[in-house]
Parts: sequence; structure tokens; C-alpha cells
Amino acid sequence: MKQQLLQQWLKLSTKLDAMTLRERAMVFAASVASVLFLLYTFSAEPLLNKQKLLQMQIKTQQNQIAGIDAEIAAMAQGFVVDPDAGTRTKLQALHHDIDTTSAGLMAVQKGLVAPDKIAPLLDHLLRGNGKLKLMSMKTLPVTGLNEAAVQIQPAAQSAPAAPPAITPAAAAAAAGVIAAATPPASPAPPPPKPRELLYRHGVEIVLQGSYLDMVSYMEALESLPVQLFWGKAHLDAQQYPNSRLTLTLYTLSLDQKWMKL
Repeated sequence: MKQQLLQQWLKLSTKLDAMTLRERAMVFAASVASVLFLLYTFSAEPLLNKQKLLQMQIKTQQNQIAGIDAEIAAMAQGFVVDPDAGTRTKLQALHHDIDTTSAGLMAVQKGLVAPDKIAPLLDHLLRGNGKLKLMSMKTLPVTGLNEAAVQIQPAAQSAPAAPPAITPAAAAAAAGVIAAATPPASPAPPPPKPRELLYRHGVEIVLQGSYLDMVSYMEALESLPVQLFWGKAHLDAQQYPNSRLTLTLYTLSLDQKWMKL
């Protein structure tokens, strides 16, 4: 078994040595992209979907509570005796549901890396792989999940539609109407931003070393007992075999507080 693996490895090494520098870089980039895609598909995406579902449930229940509170306040003005015992019971049940959902969020958070533990954890894994060199490590600005969702929306969805063509006759008619019209009312203020329930804390780390050492480091990240989310990866193979890999990793927290490296 070991002899077969060794022969296969020698064949792969021979093929890799026969490639040009550009071909090696393309093979390395494709391998890293495949590993990152598999890691995201089987670990990060299901957990993010679960967290988004819990967040939507909390928002729905909060809206229901706000409506019930308004109804109770209006009805209480016309009655000395409280006639809303049933409504208050329903309100208590909704509060209980919110507490249960919040407890679920806390349970999910316990499986994630605490924001202030990311840097020591990455440094510890790096020390276990002495061949890789840490070029830089920095924290990224804290963002809420709502803000992060807005940032990743396709640009096509936010692009304004092209205005229709205006003929000379229509322009002249519109000029007469505008001259006689009163000034337009001031635009309505934008709606308030929704309250953030989860915050995303990110770290950007730049490593230098060989392809196999980088793969080993990413496998060590994947086998951690706690969860980290993969953001993006950028490979610079101009100085092959000493390539540079820039990784962006995230964790989630109910607290906006962040640490500084």
C-alpha cells in the first residue's frame, strides 16, 4: 500500500516538475479553490443558513410583540378593568418563544471561535507547522449580518433603470407643466436600519510557503473542534515554490466588541 502511494506521488511529482511555472500556478490555484469550495459547502453554508433562519424568527416574533403592545395600550385607555388577559397570555408565550430562540443562538455561538481567541488559535496552528511563515495578520472591521448581506448583493439588483427617451414635444409640454406646478415636497427620510442580532468578526492572514504546507494548514483549520467560516482566498505564486496565500476567516458573535491585534 505504501509502495503504491509512493509510486503515485513520484508520478505526480514528475508531472508537476515537467510543467511550466504558469501551469504550476494554475494547478495550485485550482487545488486551493477546490479545497475552499468543499470546506464552505460542507461546513459553513449549513450553519449560516440555520443562523439566518433563527434571526428571521426573532424578527417576526418581535414585530408580533410590537403590534400586540400597541393594541393593549389603545384598549387600556378605555377600560378600568383589564380585559386583555388572553392577549397578555399570548404575549407571554411570544416572550417565551423569543427566549427559546435566543437560547438557540447562544448554543450556536458556543460552537464558534470567540472573537478574542481567533488570533491565538491561528498563531498556535502556525507554530505547529514550522515550515510556513506568517507575513501578516490583521483584524477586519466588525459588520452585522444584515450589513454583510447588503454588501454581497449583485450590482445588477441595485442598478437604476435607464430613463425613457424624451421627445421635443413632450419636453415642451413638460416645461409648461413644471413652470406652473408648486415646488415638490421634501423626500421622506430613509427607514431605520434593522437591529443587528449577530456580528461578523474577520481576520486576514498572509502565509508564505509551499503548496503542501498550506494544504496541511488548511486541513488543521478544518479539523478544529470549533467552527471558523472561510471568507476568501488569494494566491500569489510569482515566487513559486514560496507562494503567498491570503486567507480571510470569520466567526460570528452576539457581541459587537472586537479585539485588536
